[in-house]
Amino acid sequence: MKTFHCNRCSQLVFFENVLCERCQALLGYVPALRQISAFENAGQNRWRSLHPQANGALYRQCHNYAVENVCNWMIPADSPDTLCSSCQLTRTIPNLSAPANRLYWYRLEVEKRRLLYTLDELGLHVESRHEDPEQGLAFEFLEDTGDGSRVMTGHHNGLITLNIAEADDAHRETVRTAMGEPCRTLLGHFRHETGHYFFGRLVENSPRWLEPFRQLFGDERADYREALDAHYRNGAPADWQASYISAYATMHPWEDWAETWAHYLLIVDVLDTSASHGVTLLRDDARGEPTLTGRTSQDETSFDNLMKRWFPLTYALNNLNRSLGMLDGYPFTLAAPVVDKLRFVHRVIAAASRAPA
Repeated sequence: MKTFHCNRCSQLVFFENVLCERCQALLGYVPALRQISAFENAGQNRWRSLHPQANGALYRQCHNYAVENVCNWMIPADSPDTLCSSCQLTRTIPNLSAPANRLYWYRLEVEKRRLLYTLDELGLHVESRHEDPEQGLAFEFLEDTGDGSRVMTGHHNGLITLNIAEADDAHRETVRTAMGEPCRTLLGHFRHETGHYFFGRLVENSPRWLEPFRQLFGDERADYREALDAHYRNGAPADWQASYISAYATMHPWEDWAETWAHYLLIVDVLDTSASHGVTLLRDDARGEPTLTGRTSQDETSFDNLMKRWFPLTYALNNLNRSLGMLDGYPFTLAAPVVDKLRFVHRVIAAASRAPA
């Protein structure tokens, strides 16, 4: 995530901000520019962008920004759409008659927008079901019902379902502890489930990638239900850290891919954020190499450089957390086979980003 500034007063602002805290200018994200922009009121529910790249263009707030207060993305004033490109992907929202659900909906949309930003920066275009009924992406945010029916977070044929309880910090921490997971976040769920989606789009039917995938991750034709039952019956192998990014990744090649995909997005996003803030820590043998900025992470030759920057940064991150009296911010160990899997994800994304739309 890059750094953003208010175009009126140059105040640093966050990706989620709707108002500049210094000058009170309206803020909104313009997907076409990949920028947060400050706006001035142009009347008739239109807003003029103050961003220099916008050349004074007029925009409208997404309906979920202007009315529901769960979004901060903008739409060109002459667009027939009422929802932004992110909100169009949400097919089902939580039941807003429950007081806490609006907060959960807001949190879910925030993390979804962060995911979409990263995918866009990597050159992975996401289409809605309206644009592509067969292969488009959609989200449903559902909750457990009073009759005991539980909503399972997962992916099926381009539809990603998230249980909105994951947006409840206390619930998520309880599950994290019970499952023995070192890191369980809303953004991590989004990253993981889109890994399943892009497996179908980029690997599953690819003569280039399918066999190399099986060599690294295993044969995805193995019965998923049997693998799931075995995983919850027996747990992960004792030595799983020698070959997998997480215990859950040992369950089936699909889950190994999705966990590795999610971790790759995490690495790229954190490195891009640190570079944008001028924080670049290098091992001695990496000094003098170009800093990761923008799309350089997609280059085939850049993966080793990515790793050279990642390990010292995680060391610093964990030391900072320990200085604050907190648990490690990055509680993972990347064994050589895991790095090879991350390299494979990197290559798949690099090829997809260079392919014609």
